[in-house]
Amino acid sequence: MTDLFAPLTIRTVTLPNRIGISPMCQYCAGPDGRPTDWHLAHLLQRAIGGAGMVMAEATAVTADGRITPGDLGLWEDAQIPAHARLAAAIAHAGAVPAIQIGHAGRKASRAPAWDDAPADPGWEIKAPSAIPMGQFATPTMMTAEEIEALPALFAACAKRAVAAGYRLVELHAAHGYLLHQFLSPISNTRNDRWGGDFEGRTRLPIAIARAVREAVGEDLPLFVRVSHTDWIEGGWTTDQTIELSKRLKAAGIDGMDVSSGGIDPRQKIVLGPGYQVPGAEAVKQGAGMVVAAVGLITEPEPAQAIIAEGRADLVLLARATLRDPYWPMRAAVALGRVDAARTPPQYDRAWGSIARMGMRRETGSPMPALGE
Repeated sequence: MTDLFAPLTIRTVTLPNRIGISPMCQYCAGPDGRPTDWHLAHLLQRAIGGAGMVMAEATAVTADGRITPGDLGLWEDAQIPAHARLAAAIAHAGAVPAIQIGHAGRKASRAPAWDDAPADPGWEIKAPSAIPMGQFATPTMMTAEEIEALPALFAACAKRAVAAGYRLVELHAAHGYLLHQFLSPISNTRNDRWGGDFEGRTRLPIAIARAVREAVGEDLPLFVRVSHTDWIEGGWTTDQTIELSKRLKAAGIDGMDVSSGGIDPRQKIVLGPGYQVPGAEAVKQGAGMVVAAVGLITEPEPAQAIIAEGRADLVLLARATLRDPYWPMRAAVALGRVDAARTPPQYDRAWGSIARMGMRRETGSPMPALGE
């Protein structure tokens, strides 16, 4: 039986367990879009905590594709060294360093989430159609030339991510951001080749997937985060997600990170523990791909059941690990898998008794200097 602490190999990369850290925007990068000491402390702590994969937050492929002025970016080579520092620290702690890349579209030019206001100063926002997101500003409709330039921009960003040392790249096509805006008929009312029917609305994400795969080569795992449903009548559906996943698989995508919602404030989400797992399971069964499950997965036993029952291959956690960065270690104890957990010897005073019961310790080689 596959369990939460079984390794997962995708192409040439092996995750030591099935626990991943979801990308979580921190809104504290400078205008240069580079990771700060906060990002290092935030993600390194979760890598030390035992997660098999740690994913950096949504990272913009262009400066005007940021959600807020405090978002990370990889739109130029000058940003690579700061990302390399972050990726190296995650890898040294034993986790696979990953990154999510994307473009905010009509949800760009905002203040940090806790302010719920436009950015000041802001910038022009662009989207598939000139339809605002709720009370947000109305975007400018993108030209065909601007759309056609996006695959190359995503591909260049992905190449920088590889150069920085990230070992898994995820394309952000969920939560109402640009690629989701193209997918959903709620936000895409174009009548050219980039809109209209399913073929038109999925054309850009598939083109980007192909371009990114070509740019990064065959060794690196590629994921796509998708909202499997808009939770709105007449919006994007789970059945459409399954069909899109099949086409993304043919374009070189290895895994689907299955979330939901975010396209419109009219959404009616039915919340509950693991409420998005049925969507992940449907994609896994329908598309035959590696699938990550997310959403109110907070305790070890349900997470273990999701993997053991074959409903998903990977469980991604977010808020639960903000409360407890050592969630994977706690899960190992709760599930009787201390043999598979990781703890550095520097933490033996806290975890030593568990280690003596069989937990494997890392070698404790020194961390690289923070400036390296």
